[in-house]
Amino acid sequence: MSCSFTEEQEALVVKSWSVMKKNAADLALKFFLKIFEIAPSAKKLFPFLRDSDLPVEKNPKLKPHAMAVFLMTCESAVQLRKSGKVTVRESSLKKLGATHSKYGVVDEHFEVTKFALLETIKEAVGEMWSPEMKGAWGEAYDQLVAAIKTEMKPSSSSS
Repeated sequence: MSCSFTEEQEALVVKSWSVMKKNAADLALKFFLKIFEIAPSAKKLFPFLRDSDLPVEKNPKLKPHAMAVFLMTCESAVQLRKSGKVTVRESSLKKLGATHSKYGVVDEHFEVTKFALLETIKEAVGEMWSPEMKGAWGEAYDQLVAAIKTEMKPSSSSS
C-alpha cells in the first residue's frame, strides 16, 4: 500500500509539530477535553474516568494518557513519509487495535477525535494554520486510524 502523503504535507506537519512540541502536555489535555465536550459519552470508554468522581480535567490519569495519545499521533504523522507507513512507538499497532476493540471504540469516536485534533492544532499554530495544513494532518490521522482499524478486525475472518 503506497503512502499518499506528499513532501509538502510532510513539511507542514513537521513545521507545526515543532511549534506544538514545547506545549505538548497542555495541548494534549486540551485535545482530550475537546473530545469529551463534543462526545461526553466517550468518557465511558476510559476505565480510569468511569470509576472516578473527579472532574475530568482533574483526573491524574488523564494527562499522561492524553500526552501519550497526542505524542503518538503527532510523531506518527511526522514519520509517515519517511517510513512510508504508519509507525508507532511504545506499543504495537496490534496492541492499539486490541485496546480500541476491547473498549468499544467505533468509527464515530475516530471522527470526533479527528475533529478535536484538528481544532487543537489550529488553535496551537495560530497564523500558520491553512487549508493545506488541515489536509496534511487530516491525511496523517486517517492513515493512522486505518492502520489501527486494520488491527481491530478479527484476524480469523477469511471472507
